[in-house]
This record gives sequence, C-alpha cells and structure tokens, in this order.
Amino acid sequence: MTVLGEHPQPVTEHADSGGAASGTGPLAVPQQHRGAWRPELGAGERLFAQIGPLALENDAVLEDVTIAYETWGELDADGGNAVLVLHALTGDSHVRGDAGPAHPSPGWWEEMVGPGRPIDTDRFHVIAPNVLGGCQGSTGPSSPAPDGRPYGSRFPALTTRDQVAAERRLREHLGIDRWALVIGGSMGGMRAVEWAVSHPDEVERLGVIASSARATADQIAWNSTQIESIRLDPDFHGGDYYGRDTRPDAGLGIARRIAHTTYRTAAELEDRFANLPQAEEDPLDGHGRHRVTSYLDHHADKLSRRFDANSYVTLARSMSTHDVGRGRGGLAAALERVTARTLVVAIDSDRLFPASLSEEIARHVPRADLHIASSPIGHDAFLLAHPGLSGWIAALMAD
Repeated sequence: MTVLGEHPQPVTEHADSGGAASGTGPLAVPQQHRGAWRPELGAGERLFAQIGPLALENDAVLEDVTIAYETWGELDADGGNAVLVLHALTGDSHVRGDAGPAHPSPGWWEEMVGPGRPIDTDRFHVIAPNVLGGCQGSTGPSSPAPDGRPYGSRFPALTTRDQVAAERRLREHLGIDRWALVIGGSMGGMRAVEWAVSHPDEVERLGVIASSARATADQIAWNSTQIESIRLDPDFHGGDYYGRDTRPDAGLGIARRIAHTTYRTAAELEDRFANLPQAEEDPLDGHGRHRVTSYLDHHADKLSRRFDANSYVTLARSMSTHDVGRGRGGLAAALERVTARTLVVAIDSDRLFPASLSEEIARHVPRADLHIASSPIGHDAFLLAHPGLSGWIAALMAD
C-alpha cells in the first residue's frame, strides 16, 4: 500500500455540479416531462439489453429486466479491453456527450473517459450501464411491471449485490468474459468493490474512488433523512404517483438539498457564499434567501427535472445496506478475496466518505494502492478535473 498526499491546483466547477446558481433557472418544466426518462424522448446514445428475470437477495424476482447502457471505443477481438464505469446515486450511463432531449445532463466524467484521457477510448472499450433501480432506461420503479402499469410501490428493495448481478448479466449478454477495469465513485465505487469481491476472476483492475466497502451509521442516517423527506411529500402517494398531475418534487428537492450539503465542505460553502443575501432579496423580510439557499434551490430543481423520486428512495436504500462482508466472514475476509490490481482514492475533505473508509479497503485488499487527493470541494471532487486522479488512473491503465 502506498499513501501519497497531493496538493494539486485549484479544482474548477464541473458542469453538472452546480456553480454560483441564481436559483432563477427554468422551473416551468411540465410535470409530464419531469423525472424518469421515457421512450418517447428518444434513445439518444443508449443501448438496451434484455437480461431476463433476476432473482434478488430478498428472494423476490424481477421479471424481464432491461439494462440501458452506453459504449465508447472498440472491443478487441479477444474482448480483453472492456472497461466498466459505474455511476453515482443520481448519475446515469451518459459518461460522455452533450445534453439533449434524450439525455438530461451532459457527460459526467469526460475528464477521465475519452480519446487520450486516462481511460483512453482509443485503447479500451468502455461500457457504462444505468444502474438497476435507476430511472434513465434500466428497470426501476417507474418501469412497466408485467401487468403494464409502473411498478411504483410494488418495486422490490435492491442491494448492491443485486445491482452487480444485473451488471454481470449485461457482461454475459455482451459476450465479455472479463473486465480490464471496473471503476466507480461514490455509489459506483460501492458496486465496483462488490464486483471485485463477488467475482474476483472477472476483474483485472479495480478503481474505488471516494467510496467504501460498507455503509456507515453516518451515511445511513443521511440516507434515511432524505428518504423520509420524499416519503412525507403529500404527492408521493406511497410511491404510486405515476399518472397523476403532480409528483413529489418538493420531497425530492429537500432530499437533494440535504445530500448536496454533504457533497461539499463547510469551508467551500463559506468561501463561495458566506452569509450574503441572494441578489436583491432580503432574508430579513422573511421571504428573501441567502445565496447558499439559492444555490441549494437550484440543485433541487435541477434534479427534480431529470430524476425519479422512487428511484432516489430505492438507490439510497441500496446504499444503506451495502456491506461486502455480509455473509462472508466479515469485511476483512471479503476484501482479501480481491485479486485485481486496485486503485483506492480518498478525498481529504470528504465528510460523507471520509479517508478512513478508503484506508479500510486498502488495508485488506492484497494489491491496493491508496492515494489521498487534496481538494477544498469535498465528496464532489471525484467528479471534477483533478491532476492527481488523472495520473493515478492513467498509471493503473498503463500496462
């Protein structure tokens, strides 16, 4: 294990991570055009794999599962250059590319994936699936159940292992025997480490960024608060709001405000916003907002326009039950099963996935290199341009 402290140049804002938001962006998106992706919006760059029925950890069975995914680069004749990139909680398969009617956000990791990038699509065939339970083309709560109606409240609870099982079916569907790399950050990192523990012979290299091998009490607490904010929205209707005139956007927005606060640091928010009022608004009159409030309002509205509340609940719950050591003799014994060359990256200012969780992975994975990325941003830094992260991933892929 090697530990390197890095002090890179200041990090710039990622297009999907906010910016100094005015809070006055487009709010009048029709309800029927908000939330989950729908086929009438067009496939865009998505491809779709029908992987059949999937038995879950809780003994439920999901019938006729679809996994949406996107690809870049060409697959070698022997299939040995395939890379699996796994997205975070509110991410999707759109790692690269422009936003448009079919893709509500631009590519979320273009700094790392593409021609000449650390994950070089001139060398590697990159596959990025939308997670099982998500809302951007893969089977999730907004998808039609066998009776033709959206699953809604009937959608079963999922675990990280269930999601990896679906991704493994995708691998089989595509005729790929082994991944040259499985990599992800945050929730994607949870799935990445689960991949390497569950199927060590199928993962040559592993990248776990700003993530953990198990959920902590702190993470579960934050997740439960966000879940309750959605469940208590009167428009949630127990999860059966599809086809109604309103959606639980207020509850989803509160969840996003809570989450986004944990993705950044107190110091960064203070530096950017302090206690200043928003534009011409006056917080003293009981109606005006502070700049930081406007910033969180912007992110709340942005998410409600492109994400489904039921998927948020499903995925947050799956994160809370994440534990690679469950039923395997504990976390240490499970991580010792990993045979992949492993890169583990922590962010020194991350208050949601503190560096101790990355150290826990690196301590028990036999061939792990641990790097500490220095950033004032906090957890979201894994999405942003960072010379240390670029170099570490490039080194992992060099041979």
